[in-house]
Amino acid sequence: MWTLASLPPSQFVSSSSRFTSSPQISCLSAELQEMGDPVTDYTARLQQQEREIRNLSAEIESLKNPQNLNPSPRLDELREENTRLKYRLNILKRSLQEEKTHCGKSTMNINQQLQEIFGEAIRTSCPELENPPLAVTPNQQPKFGDYQCNSAMAMAQMLKAKGLKVSPREIAEKIIQNLPDNELVQKTEIAGPGFINIHLKKTFVSKLLSHLLINGAQPPPLAARKKVVVDFSSPNIAKEMHVGHLRSTIIGESMSRLFEFLGYDVLRLNHVGDWGTQFGMLIAHLQDKFPDYLTVSPPISDLQAFYKESKKRFDEDEDFKKRAYQCVVRLQSKEPDFIKGWNLICDVSRREFQKVYDCLDIKLIERGESYYQELMTEVVKEFDGKGLTQMDEGRKLVFVPGQSIPLTIVKSDGGYTYDTSDLAAIRQRLFEEKADIIIYVTDSGQATHFQVVFAAAQMIGWYDPQVTRVEHAGFGVVLGEDKKKFKTRSGDTVRLMDLLEEGLKRSMDKLKEKERDKALTPEELVKAQRAVAFGCIKYADLSHNRINDYIFSFDKMLDDRGNTAAYLLYAFTRIRSIARLANIDEAMLKKAAETTEVILDHEKEWKLGKCILRFPEILQKILDDLLLHTLCDYLYELATTFTEFYDSCYCVEKDRQTGEVIKVNMWRMLLCEATAIIMAKGFEILGINPVQRM
Repeated sequence: MWTLASLPPSQFVSSSSRFTSSPQISCLSAELQEMGDPVTDYTARLQQQEREIRNLSAEIESLKNPQNLNPSPRLDELREENTRLKYRLNILKRSLQEEKTHCGKSTMNINQQLQEIFGEAIRTSCPELENPPLAVTPNQQPKFGDYQCNSAMAMAQMLKAKGLKVSPREIAEKIIQNLPDNELVQKTEIAGPGFINIHLKKTFVSKLLSHLLINGAQPPPLAARKKVVVDFSSPNIAKEMHVGHLRSTIIGESMSRLFEFLGYDVLRLNHVGDWGTQFGMLIAHLQDKFPDYLTVSPPISDLQAFYKESKKRFDEDEDFKKRAYQCVVRLQSKEPDFIKGWNLICDVSRREFQKVYDCLDIKLIERGESYYQELMTEVVKEFDGKGLTQMDEGRKLVFVPGQSIPLTIVKSDGGYTYDTSDLAAIRQRLFEEKADIIIYVTDSGQATHFQVVFAAAQMIGWYDPQVTRVEHAGFGVVLGEDKKKFKTRSGDTVRLMDLLEEGLKRSMDKLKEKERDKALTPEELVKAQRAVAFGCIKYADLSHNRINDYIFSFDKMLDDRGNTAAYLLYAFTRIRSIARLANIDEAMLKKAAETTEVILDHEKEWKLGKCILRFPEILQKILDDLLLHTLCDYLYELATTFTEFYDSCYCVEKDRQTGEVIKVNMWRMLLCEATAIIMAKGFEILGINPVQRM
């Protein structure tokens, strides 16, 4: 005799409304089918069972009635068959996990693997909870293990809400009992109210380090190669690039590099301001200053001064203003002479922008506002056609539910606006580029504008945020050391090229102060100068949370102590020099990686080994929140952890009198090499070029 209570749902692999399918079996379906006939067979039999159990669901429901307690022999048979299949599936899953560890070149994300293992145990322990919380994080204190699962407390609260009183410690015990067989976990302990401390197997970590040394830092496998558009830098034609463009350029480039490393198809777009009223003003001024501009390229050495002159005339001279407006109309009508003048002005700007991009090693495709002119007409037609526009004092507006301000898509004079061009741009990126992810990197002051543009694009049905990720990655302003907006002494905006040249000068001064000019060849010295100057400027920006303002200080960024590029670049060259001084070349390290086990017996070896392998977790976090300072913090932690290891563990032992190498501890040399591999990849993502000698 049995009752419904004696049949825990975890015993069934069923998709009926009450006895839901075991999540670990469902999510494995696709993976298992790839493993060949046994898995296909088991999966087919499981599906057959699910169908049969669905047919029995009415009978199971009736068991709630105490007067009807006759057991079903067929149901008992299914339960036994389920147990056998689950046993076989666990074996297959274990071998699948081993395949993941040993096959392919990808660097494993340990945290993700632990989440899979603990996620399965949590679902088995509490099948009555829908979407139970899963929290696995690195442990901050080594004495409590390597990682920690903190799900039990939240699960206890969820069960309490269902009227079930279970202590977090009981839940934690149940989770541990239900952990599937795996290669990662050495042991677990329950601490405090219900924290599960997780200790990793040293042999497993050692294998992963060997894998990294043989294959290099490789991205995790991608389920599908998505298209990513990153919109960044975006200076205005005929104006100088200033320090505000520095942030967008550095952050956008680094985000693009991250997506590229992870295997995405990335399109970097420079949405330059190359259209509008100001071009009528500039062309009119060009005609007056250089009447033969159609045949001789005008020698505009200072475009900023040229812009200021034309703006002054525009503001003070009514006749000039009228002529400027006529020039705008003729430019928009694409009259050849006016297009030629416009192109000349754009080309002067492009050459100036390119100087900055060459210094910072930035790759971009220019696609300015002019590119979207024809598309804007289509956008207005589409919003009109769907009845989403309203007239207001001659302007055409789009009101989006839930948004405080409308979009102006046609001005009272019939012209288009930034709102129109941004709508045209997002439409083109969604439908022509077929982007899966679109990131806009601009200052936080534009957050509201983009929020309304994105909401309008969703309202008209261009994209579903559950399917396509469209995000504004905003950033704060650059402040001077007086904590006010960064300006020159005369109060002007700081020209970006002046800033970069100042960085080069200060970098060389710093290298000479350390007498590096005596140790390096002239060519090596210039490489080190550029690496330090541009690396420090980039890192100073990226190491701050982009959402916040940050203080620009050459003294701080060039300091070789603390979390700076100067410190990390010096640390990297020091690590690279260890093998060189021990006369160990790349081929010897490669061979050692294939034959030498990475021993992790010393606490500093163990700490460094685990820190190295957290790299994939860090990248996954940045992929989720687009906050690149996390990578900077990690690289600094890795460098300081390496210093602790190097100070405590001899890599190369030398004769104290002669200085000759007596012994090389090759497994420790491999830990040095693994650290350098990760640091080099981190620098690459940040857009920093390290040098072998500094």
